[in-house]
Amino acid sequence: MSKPSRRPTREARKAHQAKVKAARRQLASQQKATGVVAPKRQSVANRRSPYQSVAEEQAAREEAVAAQISVYRNLLPGLLKKLAKIPDPRQAKKVKHQLTVVLIYGLLMGVFQMASRREANAEMSKPVFLSTLQQLFPELETLPHADTLNRVLARLDVKQLEETHMALVKQLIRRKKFHRYLIEKRYPIAVDGTEKLARDGQWWNAEWLQRQHQGEDGEWVQQYVYVLEANLVFPNGLTIPLLSEFLSYGEGDPDDHKQDCERKAFTRVAEQLKAYFNRLPILLLLDGLYPTGPVMEPCRRYHWDYLIVLPQRCLSSVWEEVKSLSPLQAANHWIHTWRGRHQQFRWVNDIEYRYDHDTRSLPVHVVICEESWQEVDPDSGEIVDKTSRHVWISSRRLRWDCLHERCNLGARSRWGIETSMLVEKHQGYYYEHAFSYDWNAMKGFHSLMRLAHLLNAIAQYTQRVAKQVRTQGVRAFLKFVRETCANPWLSPQWIQHLLATPIQLRLE
Repeated sequence: MSKPSRRPTREARKAHQAKVKAARRQLASQQKATGVVAPKRQSVANRRSPYQSVAEEQAAREEAVAAQISVYRNLLPGLLKKLAKIPDPRQAKKVKHQLTVVLIYGLLMGVFQMASRREANAEMSKPVFLSTLQQLFPELETLPHADTLNRVLARLDVKQLEETHMALVKQLIRRKKFHRYLIEKRYPIAVDGTEKLARDGQWWNAEWLQRQHQGEDGEWVQQYVYVLEANLVFPNGLTIPLLSEFLSYGEGDPDDHKQDCERKAFTRVAEQLKAYFNRLPILLLLDGLYPTGPVMEPCRRYHWDYLIVLPQRCLSSVWEEVKSLSPLQAANHWIHTWRGRHQQFRWVNDIEYRYDHDTRSLPVHVVICEESWQEVDPDSGEIVDKTSRHVWISSRRLRWDCLHERCNLGARSRWGIETSMLVEKHQGYYYEHAFSYDWNAMKGFHSLMRLAHLLNAIAQYTQRVAKQVRTQGVRAFLKFVRETCANPWLSPQWIQHLLATPIQLRLE
């Protein structure tokens, strides 16, 4: 005799869904009555195609391409000038494709989200797609093979691609495109590390990091690639890729059996940021790995502001000072409501943090945010109380009137870099695909992918594209543009008119 199923019946599932919906309506009415404004959930509508005719669909496709390509055409001239200055590592007599053409081709691979070199060869060389690309981008005089791009990147100075990337960001900053999104008139930059890819064995590359795994069949070696990323992260959700620092085995200390690590790579990233943006007012946003003296000291030397997550088990001496000084600074208390959450802030200023065997010290300031809110539990269908606690180390003294901007709009924006990494890994940029196992070429493909993400991110927050993204979603919109370019939707006359139209870059 079979056992009775533990799975709820259809009627029970329907009753549970009705209970959850009723609880959500009740919670929404309670919030409305008390004046609490909770953030709305944004999702793409589950509906059939909104187009009633071929002409209507063609008009929509033309508008999507015009909105997206206009951003590329606006930023491309500056990119081309920088790319043209990169020395060509090939022999001049054997060159079939100009270096600028090869690099633009690699950039378009990322812009149109090609999953591999093989897919780029197959898709971008199709007659309709190629004809459309050459009309939209006259600089693409010929179409190289993706293996040609791989061979070029293997010999190219990848630092030149990074400088091109930084030149584009500087151009946007000079044009004050991000001026409305600053935190206390500072540019918020988040730094975080992530694994790019891993392979079992020791035969990949001498630059890859290495780790030991223990399993049922014994130990085995795995090599992996780890990257420290730096992004501009704004409170409206716009995230701009900046620097990528690859951790390499050679940067460690093999004699002492120590490999490269995030904190060592952070020192290199900080030096690069200072070199590229010498006078830029920066607010550095870091996670719980970085509240240490060797990290905070260069930040103060570079005159950077910073907000660093402080875990409970980290910097015990600072926590002792917080506990002892809190009664003396009892007035440092502020209550606030933000996005449907009731927040209580407490902060302690002027803590002396000593490190390096008590030979050095830094003044730090700590803010604690305890918040509570209500939401519907999807399992029980009941309205439940939720709480959370956030603690940050601040480089500047804290006051009640700066807490919302620094903590809610600034420190929490650090999550934007994690969202950006998830987008690059799982939403079309194929972050975890090597594209090449040559170390230098891998870094080159990575740089072109991040530059392509920058272009798409800027386009996503322009007024024309944002309107369509709200109805289609980001991935669906980019797919919509790619399909339009790959099929005979765009006439040569329409493309000529688009290229002749004056371009303005207006962010929301």
